[in-house]
Amino acid sequence: MLRLPAEITYAAELEALKVGDAGPKPKGWVLSPRAAMTYLMGGAAGGGAPISAKYVGDKRLIETAIATLATDRALLLLGMPGTAKSWVSEHLAAAISGDSTMIIQGTAGTDENQIRYGWNYAQLLAHGPSRQALVPTPLLRAMENGKLCRLEELTRMGSDVQDTLITVLSEKMMPIPELNDSVYARRGFNIIATANNRDKGVNELSSALKRRFNVVVLPLPDNLEQEVAIVAKRVGEMSQGLELPAPKNVAEEIARVVAIFREMRGGATVDGKMTLKSPSGSLSAAEAIGVMIGGLSHAAFFNNGALSAEGIASNMIGAIIKDPVQDKAVLEEYLETVLKKRPDYADYYHALSDMM
Repeated sequence: MLRLPAEITYAAELEALKVGDAGPKPKGWVLSPRAAMTYLMGGAAGGGAPISAKYVGDKRLIETAIATLATDRALLLLGMPGTAKSWVSEHLAAAISGDSTMIIQGTAGTDENQIRYGWNYAQLLAHGPSRQALVPTPLLRAMENGKLCRLEELTRMGSDVQDTLITVLSEKMMPIPELNDSVYARRGFNIIATANNRDKGVNELSSALKRRFNVVVLPLPDNLEQEVAIVAKRVGEMSQGLELPAPKNVAEEIARVVAIFREMRGGATVDGKMTLKSPSGSLSAAEAIGVMIGGLSHAAFFNNGALSAEGIASNMIGAIIKDPVQDKAVLEEYLETVLKKRPDYADYYHALSDMM
């Protein structure tokens, strides 16, 4: 498998936490809130087994998220692209429900049938409306099984589709008018939604829907060291999964790429002495991870395993230049006013300049 769900990838850690979990658990939960917190933030299981950190950041945010899911209120993880919203959502579902696969990906084309339920039309034509003909969505299955449902990019769905959630969130039931019936959620059911607060052209949540969510804002990493640690951890995990060798200088290159991205994203040099224009993209930790994985792939297959600025630069250009006119001008200015004056970034300056 190219990528396994969190509950399979980290099955050993989840089992170790489960075995040593003596804390009180809400009905339907696999782990207690304290054990779920240890799973997300790292530490040790009750038996002493080490647990790796899945989220690097303020633990109070994760405490709030877990505490919210233990109530009847849904959780909305809000933040800029690349702030680990989907990652946190997946691991929360794995720790609490033992199943992170009940997911609905929100898009402009998402309709009510993808939220509520659909029909097997062969069964429908042959026998009429029945439970056998009904095709449950991940949301309906989560309600029936008392598990968490993940709604990705909530604000990308139209307002009419969003409003179908109000009855589910308020009454914890889903009416099925065609059968003159309803499905009532079992204990353990809740919703984790994600939305980013930067993308343009998204649909605003109605006030009625907002009231039914507790919002936890996941921020960008506080400092360079924290962001480098996040990128290094994920690059290590992903390169191992893709069987890409990690050269000795990978940590150094991660630090340089992240430093460049932070300056361009923040609109100022690290010392604060020069203001900069920012590109249209987010240049988040997620994009830095993608750039480094691309660089490792290039090194493994085309550069005899050597990781260099030349191999990374082409991926950086793809991450930085989303608008071919505006972003290109921003990068050119950054190269000439900042990188050109830094001897320790000379290889990046020349590589990026040559590819512009």
